[in-house]
Amino acid sequence: MYTSVADQTTEQLGGPLSVLVRQKRDHVRLNALLEQLRGTSGETQADVLLHIYRLVFPHAFAEESVLWPVMRRVLPDGGELTLEVEREHQEVNELVQKLEGLPDGSTERADVLGRLAEVLDDDVRDEEDSLFPRLQARVSRRELQVLGVLWEVVRRIAPTRAHPVVARRPPGNVVAALPLSVLDRGRDAVDHALLGAPGSLVPALHRISSALARAAHAVELLPMMRSGEDPSTRYVAGRPPFPWAAVLVCLAAAGLVGAGARRVLRRNG
Repeated sequence: MYTSVADQTTEQLGGPLSVLVRQKRDHVRLNALLEQLRGTSGETQADVLLHIYRLVFPHAFAEESVLWPVMRRVLPDGGELTLEVEREHQEVNELVQKLEGLPDGSTERADVLGRLAEVLDDDVRDEEDSLFPRLQARVSRRELQVLGVLWEVVRRIAPTRAHPVVARRPPGNVVAALPLSVLDRGRDAVDHALLGAPGSLVPALHRISSALARAAHAVELLPMMRSGEDPSTRYVAGRPPFPWAAVLVCLAAAGLVGAGARRVLRRNG
């Protein structure tokens, strides 16, 4: 029987540097932000959501890049356990992407917000009650501290926005980290400025934010960003992403057929 991370002290979890302590601290912050989110609207809601995004997405990215590979290695059923959480992370990405296109105050937006809070809470419970206690039983205190430092480094340079197309596993998510982080953090700064900007600046700031979002979307559609993905997390809003591989194969085949046809025509001409 394992003891939930939520019920253990800092010392029991491996000390201040431990990845479990860092995870628990982020989860406490997330719970507080979700409480703030309830009943909000307009700029207040937008501000709380920005704080949630900046907490949740780097946190999850660091888990997928640092922690889950270790869990797949040290736990017999680590692949199955981490895949379940990756699916939760994927749903969070899809919900946030959907949320960004819904008007404030709409019934659908309220439903999506409710589901987002539910999935985030489920994710925390799965990690604290099941995954992390099992990891704790398999690795040393020193290893937990090393993982904590690595996790923190990755978290600080990770993307801060929803990217449902990007792989939830290396190498795709590792390749995506730098370009998406730069674009996301620039967009964060613009969106924060929007919340208190005078009316004359709002249209220009909206255009800049939209341009950064489009640039990030173009980056995440690059085929290399999905390498390493498990098929079950490869869908965006219930649809498969654009089949780049199939298109490239078809284009290559068409090119070969065309070249062959031209050679035949030259010989017969």
